[in-house]
Amino acid sequence: MKKALIIGISGQDGAYLADLLLRKGYEVHGTSRDHEGVSFANLVKLGIRDRVKVTSMVTSDFRSVLTALQRAEADEIYNLAGQTSVGMSFTYPVETFDSILIGSINLLECLRLLGHPVKFYNAGSSEMFGNTKKPATEETPFHPRSPYATAKAAAHYAVTNYREAYGIFACTGILFNHESPLRPERFVTQKIVSTAVRIANGSKEKLTLGRLDIRRDWGWAPEYVEAMWRMLQQKKPDDYVVATGEEHSLQQFVAETFRQLKLDWRKHVVSDRKLFRPSDIERSCGNASKARHKLGFKSKIGFKKIISSLIQRDQIRT
Repeated sequence: MKKALIIGISGQDGAYLADLLLRKGYEVHGTSRDHEGVSFANLVKLGIRDRVKVTSMVTSDFRSVLTALQRAEADEIYNLAGQTSVGMSFTYPVETFDSILIGSINLLECLRLLGHPVKFYNAGSSEMFGNTKKPATEETPFHPRSPYATAKAAAHYAVTNYREAYGIFACTGILFNHESPLRPERFVTQKIVSTAVRIANGSKEKLTLGRLDIRRDWGWAPEYVEAMWRMLQQKKPDDYVVATGEEHSLQQFVAETFRQLKLDWRKHVVSDRKLFRPSDIERSCGNASKARHKLGFKSKIGFKKIISSLIQRDQIRT
């Protein structure tokens, strides 16, 4: 039985990845900053909380990382931890760098010192590319436009350095936006769906958003964690873009959400400049041809299906 350690298992991707690995017969371990004070609600929602062994780890604390890795003795390690909100990174840049960059370097250095033949996955981000004039590939230069993206880019280069300098099997998955019902409402897509469902149920509130013209490549999170796993099943470590190759504006996301609820979005949505970011990405789209060719990955859930799935799950919660 293979053993996997998921760092940041309480989040959206961590929970779906844990579910996938359990179905593949893995023994799954997970970490959070304080495992005794966390509800692991996402694991509970997926019905797998009692099948996962959890422990505490603070990735910015070297001793904490070393202790957790020694205890787990995992065959595969997935680093999904760190501050995940682009918007919040402008408010808390130091904490963002600490949790993403320092956390990644601590993990890599511990792997180097321990010398175990472990495979390591690092969560990169499409935000590293900044604006994409055409769908980005693994060769597209980075141009980060937020503290979050800058920290992710630095961590990406650290992974590459440890792979080349020390022979560590380390990969970075450069995932474009991927959604699911497990997203917290601080993410704009979940905010849109939850507010729209409440309005459809009679609420008189308005949906307040920032820019509506930004364009994103939206995928489905349960599919994307499969790509993570496939990266660590290869003979050689490498980095991969994971995306749908299609882009839509936030306004299109809003319009389609309200359309599926039989509402006219123009009557319920306002744009507030206070929600604009200091710098934003106007267009973000990825080219996953390498992942399709080498990993056999291809997204199957399209834009409208993503939205309908989010609405259905939100209606059940309501």
